[in-house]
Parts: sequence; C-alpha cells; structure tokens
Amino acid sequence: MQTNVTAPSQPMKRFEEIAYERPDMAQVEQDFNEALAEFENAVNVGAQFDAMEQINGLRRAFDTASTLVSIRHTVDTRDAYYEGEQDFFDKNMPVIEGYINRFYRALVASPFREELEARTGKQLFDLATLQLNTFSPEVLEDMQKENELTSEYTKLMSAAKVEFEGEERTLSQLQPFMTDKDRSKRKRATEAFFGYLSDNHEQIDRIYDDLVKIRHKMATKLGYKNYVELSYARLCRTEYDAKAVKGYRELILKNVVPLVSKLRKAQKERIGVDKMRIYDEGFKFNTGNARPKGDPAWIVKHGETMYGELSAETKEFFDFMLQYNLMDLVAKTGKAPGGYCTMLSEQQAPFIYSNFNGTSDDIDVLTHEAGHAFQVYMSRGFAVPEYRWPTYEACEIHSMSMEFFTWPWMELFFEGDTDKYKYGHVTAALYFMPYGAAVDEFQHVMYENPEMAPADRNRIWREIEKKYLPVRDHDGIQFLEKGAFWQKQQHIFNSPFYYIDYTLAQICALQYWLRSQEDRNKAWADYVTLCKAGGSQPFLQLVELAGLRSPFDPECMPQVMRQVEAWLNTVDDAKL
Repeated sequence: MQTNVTAPSQPMKRFEEIAYERPDMAQVEQDFNEALAEFENAVNVGAQFDAMEQINGLRRAFDTASTLVSIRHTVDTRDAYYEGEQDFFDKNMPVIEGYINRFYRALVASPFREELEARTGKQLFDLATLQLNTFSPEVLEDMQKENELTSEYTKLMSAAKVEFEGEERTLSQLQPFMTDKDRSKRKRATEAFFGYLSDNHEQIDRIYDDLVKIRHKMATKLGYKNYVELSYARLCRTEYDAKAVKGYRELILKNVVPLVSKLRKAQKERIGVDKMRIYDEGFKFNTGNARPKGDPAWIVKHGETMYGELSAETKEFFDFMLQYNLMDLVAKTGKAPGGYCTMLSEQQAPFIYSNFNGTSDDIDVLTHEAGHAFQVYMSRGFAVPEYRWPTYEACEIHSMSMEFFTWPWMELFFEGDTDKYKYGHVTAALYFMPYGAAVDEFQHVMYENPEMAPADRNRIWREIEKKYLPVRDHDGIQFLEKGAFWQKQQHIFNSPFYYIDYTLAQICALQYWLRSQEDRNKAWADYVTLCKAGGSQPFLQLVELAGLRSPFDPECMPQVMRQVEAWLNTVDDAKL
C-alpha cells in the first residue's frame, strides 16, 4: 500500500510567516475539472494514480488556505479581514465538497479499483462510498447557510465581555473564578457566565432553530429520514449506528452514573458544603484545586522537558512545534473560546489552539491537544488526505490517552499538588461521561423532532440532565432551571453528534492508563502504532490495532469502572 510522500508540498516556515492568498475559485474549478478528466480518461492504473495525486494536491492547497484563515480568525474574531475571509470559506467549502464528491463518484467506479485499493487501502473506498450520500448540488446553498450560522454562534461566544471583579472578562477568563476557593465568588462567576448566555438567549435560540431546520432540510433532500442518519454518514460511522450508541449510553447510565453520584457525595463532604450546587462541581478540594505553579511560558518550557523525556518521537514532535511557533495558547480579548488542534496540509504541520486561564485545564490542553497534534505528526506522511486524521472517536483516543501517558511528569507543573491533580483528573474523566451521554441523547431528540419549539428544547434538556446528572442543583439560577445549560456547548452547534465520541475515547484512554500501570513500555508502543495508523482504518479496527477492547463490548465498561474505582479507593481524598 503506497501511503507515504517524501516531503511537504511547501517548505516549512514559522506560522506567522506563512503567506495566505485567497484561492481563485475559477482557477480551482478549472484545475479540478482538468485533473478529474485525466482521472476518468486514464488508460491504466498508473495514469489514474497520478491524476488522483493532482486532485489531492489541489485539495491540500485549498485546505491549507482554509485552515490558515480559520486559525487567524479564531485567534482574533475582531479582525475584519479574516472575518471576511472566513465568510468566503463558509460559502466556498461546500463548493469544494461538491468537487470532492464528483471525484469520489469516479473513484468508486474506477475500472482499476482493485489496483488502486492495493495502493491506497480499502478504507478510502469505504469512506468515498459513504460520503457520496452526503452531498448533492441541491444542498449546496443549505450547506453554505449552515456554515454561516455556526460562524455566527462562534462569533457571539467570542464577543463576550462580562464585567466581573472590576474588569471585562471573556467567557474563558471567567472560568478560574468559577473554581475559586471563595464559594460566593464561584457563584457570582457562574451567574455572570450564564448571565451572558441568558442575555443573548433569543439569538442563540434562533441560531439553533435555524440550524436544526436547515440540517433536517438537507437530510430529506438527500433521501434520509432525518439529520440523525445524515450526520452519522457525515461522521463516517461505518461500523455502528444510532441503536448501538443508544445501547452504549445505557452502559454509561448503568455503570458510570451511580459511581459519579457517589463521587459527588464524597466531594460534598470533602469541600464542606451543605449541598452540592452547580458552582461547586468544579471545586474539588478545600485547599483549592491543583493549579500550575507558573505562567504560560513556564508551562511550555516544562512541556518541552516532558515531551523531551517521554520518547524520541515526542521530543522530535514538540521541538518541531516550538521551532515553527505552531501553538497559540493564551486567552485574550476577541479570541474564540475553547481549544482545538488542526493541520496545515501543505506543510504537514499540526497547530494547537487554546485559552490558557491559570487552571489545571492549561496542562490538560498541553497534553490533550498535543495528543491530537502528535498523532497527525506521526501520520503526516499519508498521501491520501483521508488518512491523515481518523474519525472523531478514534482521534479522541490519541488526545485523552496522552493526558494519562504524561502523568509521570505532572510534578513539573503541580509540584506538591500533583496527587491532588491526578485524583481530580481521574474523577473529571468520570464526571464527563454522563454529561457527554446527555448531550448526545439531547441531539438525537432534537433532530428526530426538528419542529420542536425553543421552550420544549429546554424542557427536554432538563429531563435528560436529571437522568444523567441526578445530583446537579442549579441553586435557583433561572436560565439553568429552565433547561438552557446546553447552549454553552459549542459542539451542539458546530459539530453535531461529535460529543459522544469523547466518551467512547475516554473508555479507551482509561484502558491505556490501566495498562500503563502494568507495562508502560508495551502500552506506549501500542499507542504509537495507533498514532502512525492515522485514519487508514475505521474506528473499531483501530481500537483492535491499539490493543484495546471495544467500548461497545458490554463487558468492557463494567470492568474498566471496577478497576478505576479500585484505584480511587486507594486514595484518601479527604487529605488532599
């Protein structure tokens, strides 16, 4: 299988030196049509493979320009130039998807398919077949509108300027106050955070209502019953369906929710409150949460030490990230909230984006997003664009597992609070899983009932929230009491049905954590093998390659939870 290229198609420069030029769409169309004609008229597999390389080169060029704009726009959403360029890509990305769809149609019909599969692997053809059913020219304008709406939500969340403690804060900058030792400050910060959403709830309701309806419209145009089916195809879920995911959510309900309720009770006693309120959930220890002991530059310097010692591969990777300035980490005004990892295709270079805010989340970002970046660095040589990233649930194995593989270096960041961090890290992984399941169930209900009114959406969220998070108490915050907590979750708007992938990956990451306690070298070797495989196989095959059990295996989750709880029981959390 010929999967590697010898070098990036553009020489590597520091990120700020990489030039951006808006693609000429007329020229892109002409070049694509010519390359596709060569592919369709090829008289042998060699000529067809060469034409495919031309097409993939065009795709890499457009993707690189789009990624540059996306990064620079999210770094400063106030920049009018890159806001305009983001609008350009919102309109033209669906056009490119249409071109790729035409290529996929020719690919799966190739008279040289068997020979091409020998060169590229079968996964490319499986992905192409699936994606053929997710696009037609009839939905082009709908896709453009969808992109416009998701960008509107991102901009709204990025524009937040909330007055708190005498200063204007972004939503990311409010978060440290939401885990402060002072309970009254935690409450006020939480009220300020959700106050911004409450003040803008009508716009958020309208954006989401439009998104649900436009996505349902696309699904029915393409012959699907609803957007649930279309979204599963878009996410390239070839091995499982909504029924399997429902069964998986039930495993969480049975095996994780009771354990989380027990842990919340212990947390209540540990922090000394009469009842756990929503603004207490993130506050883990009376002595204060574990926080990194230095500023962002200090964190990155220790990150360099950590990755330099972890393995030869991680040293090479992190040195590359530093050399070419491929990280933007600190929260600032105008910067979009959240964190992500992306890739500059022509440079074969990952890029890490985050909002450092002085909490332990900063270290989680340095490990989580670096896990994504390490994977794409290890699989950057794939000539097939589809193989540089796997599907989302496999991607999150890389990130969440890296969080645990870096545990031996946590003392660099937390010093005397390292045990506190580790206990908080494991419990946070468990706390997240019911919430991830709640977000997923909510989205299934929303897209199965696209005409639902905003008030009914909130009512449904509140019902689901009580099911998966039975000990949550909003302490009378009306925006949350009415069921609008979900409006903070950008994945619901920008990446529908992605969220359950984090929980699938969490079960895999916890397996790596448990395995690393027994044979760290073997666990790490299997992890590197997984990263090198990129997206050349579907999720469950990658899980098997990684030496892990499938999260859908009904015996997997109970066993993992028993082992995790056994570890938790060895920790005297009251003394942390």
